[in-house]
Amino acid sequence: MRRLLPLALVISTTVLAADWPQFRGPNGLGVSADKNLPVQFGPQKNVVWKTELPPGHSSPILVGPRIFVTVYEGKKLFTVALDRSTGKILWKREAPRPRQESFQATNSPASGSPVSDGRNVYVFFGDFGILCYGVDGEDRWRVPLGPFNNANGHGSSPVLIDDMLILICDQDTDSYVLALNKATGQVRYRIERPEMTRGYSIPTLYRPKSGPAELIIPGSYLVVAYNLATGEKLWWVRGMSWQQKSAAVVDGDIVYVCGWESGGDSATPAETPTWEEALARYDRDHDGKLTPTEVMREFRNFGEYDLDRDQTINEREWNFYRAQKASQNGFVAIRAGGRGDVTDTRVLWRYRKSLPNVPSPLLFQGVLYLVRDGGIMTSLDPRTGEPFKVDRLRGAIDRYWSSPVAGDGKIYVLSESGKLTVLRAGADWQILAQNDLEDTCFSTPAIGDSRLYVRTRSALYCFGK
Repeated sequence: MRRLLPLALVISTTVLAADWPQFRGPNGLGVSADKNLPVQFGPQKNVVWKTELPPGHSSPILVGPRIFVTVYEGKKLFTVALDRSTGKILWKREAPRPRQESFQATNSPASGSPVSDGRNVYVFFGDFGILCYGVDGEDRWRVPLGPFNNANGHGSSPVLIDDMLILICDQDTDSYVLALNKATGQVRYRIERPEMTRGYSIPTLYRPKSGPAELIIPGSYLVVAYNLATGEKLWWVRGMSWQQKSAAVVDGDIVYVCGWESGGDSATPAETPTWEEALARYDRDHDGKLTPTEVMREFRNFGEYDLDRDQTINEREWNFYRAQKASQNGFVAIRAGGRGDVTDTRVLWRYRKSLPNVPSPLLFQGVLYLVRDGGIMTSLDPRTGEPFKVDRLRGAIDRYWSSPVAGDGKIYVLSESGKLTVLRAGADWQILAQNDLEDTCFSTPAIGDSRLYVRTRSALYCFGK
């Protein structure tokens, strides 16, 4: 027994070392080294355990023996910890909710995914701010934030890098990135981003062989790299869509960023008047602002461009309107590094067809993958951006909010109506199975312990062979 005990401890540690500590796993890549992952599963098949949960759009994270998610019940917000092996709820902590900001139907007040370093767990609610708990549920610290000015509601998730907790707070006015000391919650720096409007992405880390580590942060019309230690703006690339949702994927010194928004697919973007031309054309009362009645022919939805919600359009808002009309959707490969505007020197390729609205790209075993609403699945060559295969996930022609994840030579793609398609990975990917979870799904699955953890509207499932 004395000889066997160290071996048992090694095996246990190895299993728990395969953590999924933030949204979409380490550095947001969505890739696991696990083997023997399930192919066929559902509410009545290959269920290791199932735990009913209140609603929420946050994705589960796996850290040590625990799973963390956020939920809402009525007007209350909670962080929930579950036992990773049994699904038993271990603790549930309520967050303050001093306000109730509006959000669209496909969002929720519990959309940001937790992040953990194994000692503490950190959560963000748009209606309060950031809370830190010990993994056993003890209060550590709280940092109130907001209120936020985001027409769709907030949806960003915090990440941990070194000794900092980092959160993107892009909104229609006063956008910023916040870095806190993860032990105390004290502000390390705050990066103002006045050029950005609403966004929902997460920071991604790039560590060059020499020089400072960089935060890669997509936003409105730009991808920007900041010095991780200081928050200094290092380099940026223009030509992205105006409302960023998906996260960047970093592979070596190559950064892949995808951005899509309605109106950005045109090959020849519409030209709009300058601010001075707009005033001359529309400002009938000559007050230097534009009202809904003055621009009703120009705008289909005035509120979309009235960023500060004061029922007038000012110069900043008009210029955002012009930029939105001129923006183009695209999937971009960038060689990281340089200083200043590197759009013309470090962009390797752009791809503009069949782009996802929300799901982040996936790089797995030398192939890039995208999933678009309608179940359109695309595989591309990461070196050139040329497509290998574009086809529909027949049987799952649906909307997609969840990002694809991969492991064991398989790719898992989850639709809004709960169709979870399993693909054999490869340039010429093939469907292995289509599983029906019989519930609405907005969260991204997690992989660990040779199991797949999937959150639906009403439950958290653990599937395994």
